[in-house]
Amino acid sequence: MLILTKAVLCLMFSFIFSVLFGLFFIPVLKKLNARQKVSIFLAKKHKKKDGVPTMGGLIFIIPTVLSILFLLLTHKIEYSSHLMIVLFVFVSYAFLGFLDDYLIIKRHNNVGLTEFQKLFGQIVIALIFFWLYIKSGNNPGIDIHTLNIKIDLGIFYPFFILFLLVASSNAVNITDGLDGLAGGLSVLAYLAFALISCGTSWLVGYQDIAIFCFILVGSLLGFLVFNTSPARVIMGDTGSLSLGATLAAIAIVTSHELTFIVIAGVFIIETLSCILQMVAGRYFGKKVFLMAPLHHHFEKLGWEERDIVKMFWVVGAILSMAGIVFAVWI
Repeated sequence: MLILTKAVLCLMFSFIFSVLFGLFFIPVLKKLNARQKVSIFLAKKHKKKDGVPTMGGLIFIIPTVLSILFLLLTHKIEYSSHLMIVLFVFVSYAFLGFLDDYLIIKRHNNVGLTEFQKLFGQIVIALIFFWLYIKSGNNPGIDIHTLNIKIDLGIFYPFFILFLLVASSNAVNITDGLDGLAGGLSVLAYLAFALISCGTSWLVGYQDIAIFCFILVGSLLGFLVFNTSPARVIMGDTGSLSLGATLAAIAIVTSHELTFIVIAGVFIIETLSCILQMVAGRYFGKKVFLMAPLHHHFEKLGWEERDIVKMFWVVGAILSMAGIVFAVWI
């Protein structure tokens, strides 16, 4: 029960910290004119979001990092290589997203880092993660504990790590298109992995990774106070790239890569909808969806933004529960 007590306290503390930080930080973003520019291709409903402050991901990133540092310095949690690896991914992808958001704000348009620059940065961070992960004594393979299956990927393991981190970071980035959508889905996904990490007793530092997840859930809930419709701030690439990559990193570290596919199901579906739309348009000259990613398809059908978000949250909650059952119980 001690880990659950710590988890509840950390979640509550990080929630309050995030809300207070948001109350201070959003006016600062407005003064700095850190506002997003809505694409001309989006629905007219999105025009009201033109000028909403961006870089809001810092509202949950900074409280999470400071909370973890406080717990480490006061010896409430212990240092472990796995926790440090997760923190490295969390901060590194946040910095990459921050650069992209900063350039967009500076140039007063939607052009930040080029696609190549962003992809190159994601790959470099993923490769460093792989090096740190192997150096920590982990085996280059997939270990599916639930099914008692071990898959040795050998020389292909670095490519697997690279794909998972880059794909996941971009998947959350793609999903971040409606107020509260990516943030709410991330709360569900990280809560699922927090509970799963609590049961990963064979992993060094498993309780500390669980605490990290609970702290991030609390910070995200605080962020959602300002991000749900109508949003007063959006997370930007600063938040979305970091959330996606870190979720994949936790799945890799805890050897729950297969579970990740279930829990991150909505993010994956959103990404696949973009791929299908692109392939269908390029090779068949047709559209599969009225607009990709999938949440914009429902907008084109006339659905209200809040109804779309609630539907996606429900699906995300079901998939998260299914992931927990698969990873812990079956």
